[in-house]
Amino acid sequence: MLKEYTKEELWNLYEKLPEELREAVFSEETARNISSISFRNDIESDKVSIFARLIGRVFLGLLPPSEFQESLKKEAVKDVYHEVNRFIFMPVKAELTALYSPTPTPEEKPQKKTAPPLKETPPSEKKPPTPEEKPTPPEEEKPAKQKKSDTYRELIE
Repeated sequence: MLKEYTKEELWNLYEKLPEELREAVFSEETARNISSISFRNDIESDKVSIFARLIGRVFLGLLPPSEFQESLKKEAVKDVYHEVNRFIFMPVKAELTALYSPTPTPEEKPQKKTAPPLKETPPSEKKPPTPEEKPTPPEEEKPAKQKKSDTYRELIE
């Protein structure tokens, strides 16, 4: 079963969300999509609220999208993952990705690696290029094709 959260906990999470996710949580479009997906897939009326709650948990950062499909199955809601993913999660995919991607702490940030300085060979040690290494001269550029007038189009006066 779903872990229960207090209203205060849920509102605190909501306040920290990016603007697009906050809009998606209460948008008419999200509600309409939940309703139409429920209707098309014959989700029982008592299961629709569980279905909507799972979607809300994804938006709030409590249920990773990767675990959403498994949670649907646990809650005995039909397999509607693909429709939810397409109509509800895809419009806010970038925000969800940012919400669930771990942000590295200063200790975890990778150190910038710099390439070792190149060692130049003194001119006295350089060898002349062999015939295979000699650069080939560039080919002459071909003149640009002239545009032909379109005889299909007629002038309108």
